[in-house]
Amino acid sequence: MLAVVKIAGQQFTVKAGDSLYVPHIEGKTGDSVEFADVLMTDAGGSVLAGSAVKAVVKAEIVSDLVKGDKVIAFKMKRRKGFRKKHGHRTQYTHIKVTAIA
Repeated sequence: MLAVVKIAGQQFTVKAGDSLYVPHIEGKTGDSVEFADVLMTDAGGSVLAGSAVKAVVKAEIVSDLVKGDKVIAFKMKRRKGFRKKHGHRTQYTHIKVTAIA
């Protein structure tokens, strides 16, 4: 079974057993979480979308805090002596989809 689920404003295509990195969600390693905002499901050729979908995606948190790559934003205006350097690392949660019910 395949499902498109909305997690923290982003859409992910998932199957049972998939492992993925999603924007940081609350919880500890080993906790189970459920995502009820399922946009579409595909079960053996029968596709359901919109309000007809009554599925829930169940997942387990593998690692509660994973930092992404460092992103640096550097601004400069030539001949003015203006330089600004900002950087950040986005935080993710590593989850493993256990079931789509």
